[in-house]
This record gives sequence, structure tokens and C-alpha cells, in this order.
Amino acid sequence: MTHAPVLETMLPVEREVLAAAEGQRTLAAYLSTQFETQRIQIFDEKDEAHRVELPVSALRLLVEILAELAEGNAVKVVPIHAELTTQEAADLLNVSRPYLVKLLEDGALPFHKTGKHRRVRFADVMRYKAEREQESADAMAELAQQAQELQLGYE
Repeated sequence: MTHAPVLETMLPVEREVLAAAEGQRTLAAYLSTQFETQRIQIFDEKDEAHRVELPVSALRLLVEILAELAEGNAVKVVPIHAELTTQEAADLLNVSRPYLVKLLEDGALPFHKTGKHRRVRFADVMRYKAEREQESADAMAELAQQAQELQLGYE
């Protein structure tokens, strides 16, 4: 299996932001198709067109990437089956690496060891993140309900 080269993550420059916004709008118009693939054209440095057939799912992902770039955000694509280091997992959860290690050791997240190093599946990290976000939203809704019942003046 071949792997794409690892690219340095950088914020897009203004020209890229503008191109991403235009590209997102244009591609999004073609995603309502019922087809499994779409053909697009890529132009080389000699302005010669080359037709490429892509899965619609890849084009949807490209539209999402372009939307992020249009907002000025850097984007990194991680395969769903990927195994992450503890630092990568901590970065995704926006927590410190020592805190993540504590979560792992407490059994909050499954992991395995490769030699002396812990590895965490990307899917497990994202599931954990979604669960925490749902718990947070539920707690916020409960607090809002209590504020309404106590008539604390929040409208």
C-alpha cells in the first residue's frame, strides 16, 4: 500500500482562500447527483485538459476541505483506520498528552502498545470526542432548563 507524502500543515494564503471559496461553490453545485462517480478536468501547465473520474464521496470531502480553507483554516486529512500517537490523539481532543495518557490508563479510551509506545485508533478518539461533546451539550441544556425554571432572567 502506498502512502501519500506527509505535507507540512500551513494556513492558506489569501489567494488560496479566494480560490477555495470559488472552488467550493462550483463543486457543491454538482454534488446533488445520484451517480457514484463524477468526471472532472484538470489542466496542466500547458493548459491541456486531463479528465479524471472521482468518487462522489471524494468530491464531497473535497468540498468540505475547500470550505475550511475558504475560512482560512489549515486542513489535514487522516485515514479513519489510522493509529495515532498519544500526542496526535491529545491534539485532536485539545487536551494535554499527560491527561490523554491518564484517560488511556483509566480505560476511558482503548489503546494498544507498539513496543513501548501507546497507539490509539482514530475512530476511537473521534467516538470519545463525540460522546464528550454530547455530554457537554446535554449538561448545557439542563442548565438552561434550570435557569428557565428558576426564572433567573435569561431570555
